[in-house]
Amino acid sequence: MKRLLIATSLVALTVAPAFAARDQIRIVGSSTVYPFTTAVAEQFGKKTGMNTPVVESTGTGGGMKLFCEGVGENTPDASNASRRIKKGEFEDCQKNGVTEVVEVQIGFDGLTLAHSKSGTPMNTSFKNLFLALAKEVPGADGKLIANPYKNWNEIDPSLPAVKIEVLGPPPTSGTRDSFHELMMERGALEIESLAQLKKDDAKAFEKIWKSVREDGAYVEAGENDNVIVQKLEANPSAFGIFGFSFLEENAAKLVGVELGGVSPTFETIASGDYKASRPLYIYFKKQHVGVIPGLAEFAAEYVSDAATGEDGYLGEKGLVPLPEDKHEAIAAAVAAMTPMTGDGLK
Repeated sequence: MKRLLIATSLVALTVAPAFAARDQIRIVGSSTVYPFTTAVAEQFGKKTGMNTPVVESTGTGGGMKLFCEGVGENTPDASNASRRIKKGEFEDCQKNGVTEVVEVQIGFDGLTLAHSKSGTPMNTSFKNLFLALAKEVPGADGKLIANPYKNWNEIDPSLPAVKIEVLGPPPTSGTRDSFHELMMERGALEIESLAQLKKDDAKAFEKIWKSVREDGAYVEAGENDNVIVQKLEANPSAFGIFGFSFLEENAAKLVGVELGGVSPTFETIASGDYKASRPLYIYFKKQHVGVIPGLAEFAAEYVSDAATGEDGYLGEKGLVPLPEDKHEAIAAAVAAMTPMTGDGLK
């Protein structure tokens, strides 16, 4: 009997959490995913009667840094992300003891260029957007020069004769990464000399589309997208970059710019016709499941048909749902709390 008691005690010590449980879930990360997670948190609180999770908008990069600092009550349970976790971030997690990260793709969002309804309408190409915002652009002889364009119509006479001023996300934001990859790189590839440079020197090409001008044409507006809306209303000539969900939420004040001949709408993002679209994520710490009350139940609510299904309540907030088969596969992985392997991360 004594041996049995000792063995039982050892098992208990092995499985017991190494930290005291909070009674409220804590989530950090992307400002783009923030409104979706907040809506799920509110539904979770109503349905379960448990404390509504605390959701903080720190930006994707800032959220991942906090999430990967370690395991314990002083670290977040989940992190929103408007891009996939980076290889370096995943490695930091592993190094700091966050060894079981559960990745959940919640749906799609479109990255939009928008302006105030009182502003001058504009439809343009990814190429023109690149030429407006890149630090260096090809000159008349094809060689790179410091960006000389001050007004939009200097790039293309069909564009408005107004000063180039675009308010966008800072480097810590996942939206900034998406802006580079979905808008700037695409625009650079529409320029023949830069498309050739990619073939000749991929690293040199990457440096070009990742470098944004620093002369005031591009303005880092912080992690709070509401600030961008306020500034666009105050300056109708300016444009802002943020997720489609935020454009949808402010449809009475803002208008999305047609890019590459396609307007940002729920339908064009879902169909893939709108090229500046991206997947959105939330990441959970499996090691906090069973320790932080309600974490597994909250994750289940997030991937439920009621939330992220085809007719889920997050669709009303601008989230474009996943195809049904992928949604079901992700829901099954969340039910099992299957950790990601890190394969394929960049």
